[in-house]
Amino acid sequence: MIETTTADASSSSAGRQLDWLVGASARAPLPDGEIRQRLALALLDAIGGPESFNAALAEVGRLTVREILASRPDHAQAAVRGSADYLVAVRVDGAGLIDDMRLTPDEAPPTSWTDIDSQLTQLGARVSFAAAEIRPDGQCQIRHGLDADTQRPIGSAFKLYVLGALGQATAEGRASWDELLAIRDDWKSLPGGVLQNRPAGATLTLADYADHMISISDNTATDHLIHRLGRDAAWRQLTLFSHRQPQANDPSLTTKAFFQLKADPARARRYLTLPRHERAAVVEELERLPLPDVRESWPHPRDIDQIEWFASPIDICHAYAGLQRLDQPEIHHALSLSNEGLNLDISRFPTVWYKGGSEPGVLTLHYLVRTADARVLSTSLMVSDPAAPLDKIDVTIKGQSIIRGAFHLLAMPQ
Repeated sequence: MIETTTADASSSSAGRQLDWLVGASARAPLPDGEIRQRLALALLDAIGGPESFNAALAEVGRLTVREILASRPDHAQAAVRGSADYLVAVRVDGAGLIDDMRLTPDEAPPTSWTDIDSQLTQLGARVSFAAAEIRPDGQCQIRHGLDADTQRPIGSAFKLYVLGALGQATAEGRASWDELLAIRDDWKSLPGGVLQNRPAGATLTLADYADHMISISDNTATDHLIHRLGRDAAWRQLTLFSHRQPQANDPSLTTKAFFQLKADPARARRYLTLPRHERAAVVEELERLPLPDVRESWPHPRDIDQIEWFASPIDICHAYAGLQRLDQPEIHHALSLSNEGLNLDISRFPTVWYKGGSEPGVLTLHYLVRTADARVLSTSLMVSDPAAPLDKIDVTIKGQSIIRGAFHLLAMPQ
């Protein structure tokens, strides 16, 4: 890579914002007003405000650009040097404000399936992985896997099925993407997300709820969609998307019910002693309780193999194939809003869908990409440990390197 400036990228809106970000790294901490003029409100809320943005700038250090990797009106990528070598991606909204930006360590990805297997075994106690091509007929052709058909806890990746249920409802005329839905206090959940801070009665479209649910894993948005569609809609979507063991997710939990059980181990033990057919009534009771006081996440895994949402990497590939079959712009929009810093070359992989999930002891990363030659590829990585918490940052960084390598291998001519 060569030393350069952002001049070549600055002709685009995203390029100008990338130029600002690089320059701002030398002036941190920045005034709140300057940050608010550059970052979209949703992004600023999601990262914790100007103070968190300045803390992140301080951590990466003064940036210099090594190479511009891509520049188009809404998206720019560069290789930069700061406290380490990074790949940086900036995306802007219609107003030219930054609505997503990611820095990823610039490390060489694995170059063979043998290397990928070796790195997978270093991620944690239990690892499942699948790299697949979704054929034109919608079938998943697994090209490489490690326990790819083993069911694991998936965290917020279950929201793919809620998104599918919404897409199904709109396709069948039972809902519409521009339908307005008011926020209700009794449907609010805990973070992640920001909608729990909105006042009751504020309205958003169902498309807005979907965007929040997928891009920042907003739990309040998720529960509002579950209640709007019917609590069994996401569960039915498991079968429609060819999930191999849908009964493992019965009864279907809202995120509020999930937090009620995770926050109170005694309550969770009582719940788990019940026959499965009696648990649905308990879930409804949990949703009527006030939100629990969970100021910080529980530090150690709690019942991750009993109280969670479950799928295998193959199931996730089928879910992505099902979402693709629905062929709705709103689904594409929601899944494209964030790639969690994967930073693939957009000239080779112009479309990237992402959803992940985590709680103590669980981390999952799931991607679909479309290549420049119109192939559709999918990866799903699941790491879990019922006895010890995972180092989320370390597993994410290493997992994304594995995933980047897998997509490069999948994209090679067969």
